[in-house]
Amino acid sequence: MVEMIIAAIVGIAFGIGGTFTYDRTRKARGKTAADQLVADAKSKAGDIVLKAKDDALKLTNEAKREESERRKDWQKTENRLAERESSLDKKLDELDVRTEKLRSQEDEVESLKDEIRAIRERQQEKLEKIAGLKKAQAAEKLLEMTERDIKEDLTGLVSKLQNDAKETAEEQAQLILVSAMERMSSEVTAERTVTALKLTDDEMKGRIIGKEGRNIQALQRATGVDVMVDDTPGMIILSSFDPLRRQVARLSLEMLMKDGRIHPGRIEEVVAKATKEIEKEVVRAGEDAAREVGVIGIPKEMLRLLGELKFRTSYGQNVLLHSTEMAHMAGLIAEEIGADVRTVKTATLLHDVGKAVTHKVEGKHHHIGAELARKYGMSDAIVHAIEAHHDDVEATTVEALVVRVCDALSAARPGARNISAENFAERMRELENVANSFPGIEKSYAISAGREVRVIVRPENIDDLSAIKLARDIANKIEGTMQYPGTIKVNVIRETRAIEFAK
Repeated sequence: MVEMIIAAIVGIAFGIGGTFTYDRTRKARGKTAADQLVADAKSKAGDIVLKAKDDALKLTNEAKREESERRKDWQKTENRLAERESSLDKKLDELDVRTEKLRSQEDEVESLKDEIRAIRERQQEKLEKIAGLKKAQAAEKLLEMTERDIKEDLTGLVSKLQNDAKETAEEQAQLILVSAMERMSSEVTAERTVTALKLTDDEMKGRIIGKEGRNIQALQRATGVDVMVDDTPGMIILSSFDPLRRQVARLSLEMLMKDGRIHPGRIEEVVAKATKEIEKEVVRAGEDAAREVGVIGIPKEMLRLLGELKFRTSYGQNVLLHSTEMAHMAGLIAEEIGADVRTVKTATLLHDVGKAVTHKVEGKHHHIGAELARKYGMSDAIVHAIEAHHDDVEATTVEALVVRVCDALSAARPGARNISAENFAERMRELENVANSFPGIEKSYAISAGREVRVIVRPENIDDLSAIKLARDIANKIEGTMQYPGTIKVNVIRETRAIEFAK
């Protein structure tokens, strides 16, 4: 038992000793590992510090090297600038020296000029004493002697040149005119406006006349055209000296017959619409004429007046066709003689534009046309050429002479004009102008081939008694200022309308 206890004690002692020994051994090993880690860390830190020092040293050396190179560049730049400055200073010094030399030379030249002038004056005085003549007298004598010697030769030469110029000019002018007329081909007679319409049937004739003739009266009053339905079977004759009104009446009747509704109110609407359509046609005609002859830049107002010439005639000749024909010929002649082609073409195209307003403005058509061209900003050359195409104004430019020549060429060709028709139209216009000269007149129309003048007055300005007196005054003025066959009826119309709308 004791042995077992002793053995147990010995076993416990050995166990405690082994455990103690194991613990010491383990602690010794741990310390050794920690020391090793510390040593490794110190070694790595030293390497990093060394590397950082090396990098810093390299950067410092690089910066010093760059600074050194920059200093060298700056030094070179400073040296170059110093050299240039020195060179400029030298050049300025040289310029100063040359300037001084030039000044001294100029002084020498001026003194030499003075000496030469003095020498020439002394020589001239000596020559005048020897010749007994002054300089001006000697020059005059020399000219007289020269003129006397060559006068006969000069006279013969001038005479020969004048004769040659006359012969050549006449031949050249004939050649140019003939060439222009040959190249410009047109009809002998111009187309005239339509004055008759065909009726579809007798019923339509009755509808146009209306109850107690009120439809036809309304149409005549609205258009200023004399409408005759009984003179020619199956036809309506439109009688008016003014082709523009006749066109409005023709278009109005066509629209009324096509629509079928014919009464005074409808007639007024259709006439207003037809008037607008004719206005558009007038504008198109002016633009087409300008485009045909190749003229641009004409004001719109002048183009409208030009288009109105499509419905007007001069001695039976259509004025717009006459103007375009002239413009073509004028362009050909202007090219041959070296005149301004654009000015010539524009002036010839617009030369008769005053005829579009002669029934509204007093004066000759070429003076009116020139005033219109001046008003709308046309050039002075064009204005003068328009105004001088007749003989009462002298043509002072080549372009104006060309316009005058072409006007004669176009008007004088066979069959171009009919004087009797023009006289008739002129008398009709004069009748209306006489009526319009009185105050209070709204519209006036010469109808029935000039045997009647129909005057529409403003009812607010003219009462019934004044209307009777106005008719007598107009008749007296016609008797005193016009010559005409037979009698002329003066018809003064005073009409008051009251219009209201039911809404």
